[in-house]
Amino acid sequence: MEDLADWSRSLGLSLTGTQIEQFAAYESLMLEWNERISLTAIRDPHQIRIRHFLDALTCATVTGPLESVSLIDIGTGAGLPGLPLKILFPGMRLTLVDSVAKKAKFVELVAAELGLTNVMVLSERAEILGQMGEYREQFDWVVARAVADLRVLAELLLPLARVGGHVLAQKGESAQNELNAAGSAITTLGGGPGVVSTVHLPETGQAHYLIVIPKVGPTPTRYPRRPGIPAKRPL
Repeated sequence: MEDLADWSRSLGLSLTGTQIEQFAAYESLMLEWNERISLTAIRDPHQIRIRHFLDALTCATVTGPLESVSLIDIGTGAGLPGLPLKILFPGMRLTLVDSVAKKAKFVELVAAELGLTNVMVLSERAEILGQMGEYREQFDWVVARAVADLRVLAELLLPLARVGGHVLAQKGESAQNELNAAGSAITTLGGGPGVVSTVHLPETGQAHYLIVIPKVGPTPTRYPRRPGIPAKRPL
């Protein structure tokens, strides 16, 4: 795990010995569970550290410190990017969401095994959560990693962000084009102008992109629409 610590330092992020141990335990659990359920196509530990753990930690380069902040991770899968950010900022209030119950069970186990507190795990659709009073417009940060096209993602994420909060989407090379295409949808949903930041992961030869959208006004009550509708008929 020293390689992860070194890469993190290059981003201006410092991992303690305890945090390195937590990442090692997380990696072991991911490899073990991957034999039973499909968590990730990446099975090489070295690549897990780069393409999963470090990739998740790059979010902190645009969010800034997340201690005492509420963050919800939609479509978290194996816990990414939420769990690595929680390891880095243990005081963060984290909610992990995945509609696949087995994946939700996995991230719940990881949080318990790593001794992470203030972690809620929900197996539910984002469209449902966005219309529930206890979650709607309640979060400082709403994050997702390549879950859907940004026009769709905006309708899933922006209703969960409080006014004054932010949405963060991790994207590939289509990031700027997606942001341009989603401009009208973002405005409709209460979002402000988005900003794209570039991050480079070691050894991959590829750039990754972080789209940050501020929540500047309330989301109209009709959004998000029923489950499946945002993907079928994007705004």
